[in-house]
Amino acid sequence: MYDRILLPTDADEGTERAIDHAIEAADHYDAELHLLYVVDSDVYSSYTGDEYVHEFEGLESALEQEGEEALEDIADQAREAGLEPVVAVRHGRPHEEILAYADDEDVDLLVMGSKERPGEYRRLLGSVTERIARLASRPVTIVKTPVEE
Repeated sequence: MYDRILLPTDADEGTERAIDHAIEAADHYDAELHLLYVVDSDVYSSYTGDEYVHEFEGLESALEQEGEEALEDIADQAREAGLEPVVAVRHGRPHEEILAYADDEDVDLLVMGSKERPGEYRRLLGSVTERIARLASRPVTIVKTPVEE
């Protein structure tokens, strides 16, 4: 049913359920598992001016390193399950890069984690997962993780 499954991650805590689900689905369907981390360009380019350039180059590098470490941890879990994941890091706006990657790699299913937050939080901020669910032209599985208040 699925040949390529994509698990984008933000390297945040609380994504274990989504990771487990993606690995189990890839194993069940004998699918290729893609792991993606997007270095959010809005984070490191939110300030303008030459005085900040060096500082944000450091921030961009730190975010990329954080993503690579998170991807390697997930890739290790996938390998323990007998999978050989494809790992990628991209730079840009997360929802745009995730959708572009899914198109580029002809992904059949996206598995996304989402934290269960209070309604006020969702109305004010939204999430990358919600944008993906609205904009994706392919199936999206959302694995919710409860957040203690």
